[in-house]
Amino acid sequence: MPDPSAGPPLHTISDHAADLLDGIAPRLVTIHGRRRGTSSGFLWRPGLVITAEEALEADEDVTVTRTDGSQVAASLIGRDPSTDIALLRIEEQPLEEIAFSPTDGLRTGHLILAAGRQPEGLSAAMGIVALAGGPWRSLRGGQIDRRVHLDLRLDFQSEGGVALNTSGQIVGMAVLGPRGRVLVIPSETIERVAPQLLEKGRVARGYLGLGLQPVRIDKAAAEAAGLTEPRGLIVISVDQDGPGQSAGIRQGDILIRWNTDAVPSVRHIYRLLGPESVGQAVDLGILRAGEHMSLAVEIRERPKPQ
Repeated sequence: MPDPSAGPPLHTISDHAADLLDGIAPRLVTIHGRRRGTSSGFLWRPGLVITAEEALEADEDVTVTRTDGSQVAASLIGRDPSTDIALLRIEEQPLEEIAFSPTDGLRTGHLILAAGRQPEGLSAAMGIVALAGGPWRSLRGGQIDRRVHLDLRLDFQSEGGVALNTSGQIVGMAVLGPRGRVLVIPSETIERVAPQLLEKGRVARGYLGLGLQPVRIDKAAAEAAGLTEPRGLIVISVDQDGPGQSAGIRQGDILIRWNTDAVPSVRHIYRLLGPESVGQAVDLGILRAGEHMSLAVEIRERPKPQ
């Protein structure tokens, strides 16, 4: 006889995983937005599909294969590269409200099912939470509510599908991160960003109106400015009527501080220009012809691309 203390039989666990996939299947769709293939997405609200922004190579000529196999045209409502979330609109179908589960209960070692839909049918990958950390900023400056890494293999056709906990609740979207790492865009991030995309088509980001490039500066000038490293960001262009120009910043100035903090890279500046920065006033420390000065700049919202 089986030992009751040994836990549920393997076939029970197997059937449960298959049941989880069956339960989410009516929401999973295939996105034909790659030039050389497909990715996955899921129905958020009637007629609205969420998918991975990075996997959506084109803004136009996007189609979606629905759960019944029919293929319909999709229009892009908005995309946010900083959080890897894109929102599409398709022909509306009756749909119950989606139920996201918060990720604060996720712990390292918890089982997660990544579910997507490929042209051949449903796809799934089972793995564990390899890392469950706190909030972080993406390489593109987006605020991600939790750092969740998964120990599983995810192919590009399943990217943009859902990540389910063992109760069948959606805890986020499964995406491919740097060096092939599988990440979860948490439910909290999706619930914050998707409504903004629906309303405005984008997520507001801060804008200085400056083109910047890393540069080494004179050691004596760096020491006089109180810098531990002789590095700054040289202004290579100034947008007309931008915040930087209004503050008096000129081409050739070298940016060395954001308020009291050093600015080690352009990426660091990009991270500082998140949605919360819009409307803020900051003091930018610059070197001009070897002299240190401080200029007050009010950060504006980045203009919509033409």
